[in-house]
Amino acid sequence: MPTTRNSGNAGTGTSALQRLRSLLDLLDQGAPAEAFQDVELPGAAAGPEAAAEAALIADATRVALRIRRTLGQHRRREAELAALFDTAGDLARLREPDAVLKAIVHRAKLLLGTDVTYLSLNDEEAGDTYMRVTDGSVSAAFQRVRLGMGEGLGGLVAETARPYSTGDYRDDQRFRHTSTIDTAVTEEGLRAILGVPLRLGTRVIGVLYAADRTARTFTPDEVALLSSLADHAAIAIDGARLLDETRTALVDLNAASKTIEAHSEAMRRAEDAHDRLTDLVLRGGDVTDVATAIGAVLQGGTLVHDAEGAELARAGTDPRPPSVQAVAASRAGGRAVFVDGTWVCAVLAGQEPLGSIALTGRADLDDADRRLFERASLVTALLLLLRRSVAETEDRIRGELLGDLLGRAADPAGLSARARRLGMNLGRPHAVFVLHAGAVPRPRLLAAAARSARARKGLAGLHHEDVVLVCPTDIPTGTPADIPTGTPAPGAAPGAGPAAASLAHELRQVLAGPVTVGAAGPVSGPAEFADAYAEARRCRTALRALGREGTGAALQDLGFLGVLLGDQADLGGYVRQTLGPVLAYDAKRGTDLTHTLRAYFDAGASRSRAAEALHVHVNTVVQRLDRIAGLLGRDWQRPERALELQLALRIQQVNRHDGPGPGDFAA
Repeated sequence: MPTTRNSGNAGTGTSALQRLRSLLDLLDQGAPAEAFQDVELPGAAAGPEAAAEAALIADATRVALRIRRTLGQHRRREAELAALFDTAGDLARLREPDAVLKAIVHRAKLLLGTDVTYLSLNDEEAGDTYMRVTDGSVSAAFQRVRLGMGEGLGGLVAETARPYSTGDYRDDQRFRHTSTIDTAVTEEGLRAILGVPLRLGTRVIGVLYAADRTARTFTPDEVALLSSLADHAAIAIDGARLLDETRTALVDLNAASKTIEAHSEAMRRAEDAHDRLTDLVLRGGDVTDVATAIGAVLQGGTLVHDAEGAELARAGTDPRPPSVQAVAASRAGGRAVFVDGTWVCAVLAGQEPLGSIALTGRADLDDADRRLFERASLVTALLLLLRRSVAETEDRIRGELLGDLLGRAADPAGLSARARRLGMNLGRPHAVFVLHAGAVPRPRLLAAAARSARARKGLAGLHHEDVVLVCPTDIPTGTPADIPTGTPAPGAAPGAGPAAASLAHELRQVLAGPVTVGAAGPVSGPAEFADAYAEARRCRTALRALGREGTGAALQDLGFLGVLLGDQADLGGYVRQTLGPVLAYDAKRGTDLTHTLRAYFDAGASRSRAAEALHVHVNTVVQRLDRIAGLLGRDWQRPERALELQLALRIQQVNRHDGPGPGDFAA
């Protein structure tokens, strides 16, 4: 895009608005990264205004480049998934075995962008696996190679039914090298190789490979992508084989007519169902839509659960937890299993478990319907992979914002703008929570926190090795029963403590283990989040030190200990929180229960000595103490509560001795 050169004069050159518009145009055009550096900045001699403009343009350029990288990642993942769906549709339409095999290796080459892709099939009679189809190969010896079971990378995949990859095959000693295999690989010039099994149920029928002529490491996403393609390919190979067998059976029309009819109908239904489900996903359908479609095709109720056992969707049946044993059996056998009146099929991406689907209301499934149900699990796997990819991208963006919020970033306005793009208003009150769960692995805690953050329209992530959650909060009045503190004064905001207690309880239910939650807030504005994080972290540490693992609270819920740990000694707030109901009662009715409480403690908790000091009958003291118990709670004489009350009384007495004023602690 043409730009206007800066002549060094502050009155000439393009304006900041024009340069920002140039950056937006570059993003819209999908320009290369180098083009963003061509947006010109004012010269150093242009004066202070031009220098400020230059800083603004430089920061905007960095943001634009970051957005360009994120958009590029989205486009790449969407292109991969679209290609995978296209592959599933193309394979479903092919009928000739050779055409199916060639389409598989060609699509694998397009999807992964490797130099060579190839496919080997197992020879059950010879007990080995042989090269069947290649794409990108130039070596005749490589195209004819045979591998014994357990030999080389491919033989090991065929023998173990597990994916294997190597960054540099020639130097990788994990595999059993033979001169025949090594010569063929060397002649082809291959270095990095990935192989995944082609499975039908528990039987491995071959291996699908992707290879490069330069050394490199295959990512988990590439392994999952090739595994998903291999699962579709195995079904297509089996379908082509079934069709081939059907054609052979046509030779004897009288004997094979019923078999042909059954096979054709089964394939037609399977293809129609697969096309219907694939089209549903391509049109943006969610898990509930897929569950409903599966139930309609198979005439039963459908449930979909994730890998943690949480229900993702349900159609036409009552809620029920997944059978762990049934899911494990399906995963081990590679087929749907029937347990306690329910058909269950594991949802996998290669070897990675993504969840399960269950079919109710069908006591029997013939082979065709069972195969159709198993195909539905593959479409469900693709949908869950897409959902996970989108969620991971969103979590990464939210995690970056969280890190900048908690790290005292120097651009509050920029943080607010980024938050608005994620649907957050940083001007609204937010609470900061720091989590700890000793018995729960940190990745599981982080995943649960991320789910809670998404439900609350907040942020979650790691910050200085802490799992942190930030979310909007409308702090309720009152104090949860699991926070052993005094009742706050009427109308006083108890801080983020109740929300922390609720979050600790919620995460305990999800993770089946205690989670300690330190909280701070509410805070408003980007500048306040860093201090709130530090306070929440101190609160989390104090809770663990006090033996209150598995609970949630804020510093103000810890009484005088919270005052000592806080950045500012809010003594007035401490007095109001501890003695608030008594102070309010005295102010409203003109009584002096506060003086009675002080005299009672000064008399060593003796009613008779307190009565003498107050010059009243002992029954009057008893009545006043009963009233105090009604205001503060029946546990007000427990040692820790009594200590806090006496400390609050001393602070209030000192304040009154100094005379009332703007800082008076009375309610």
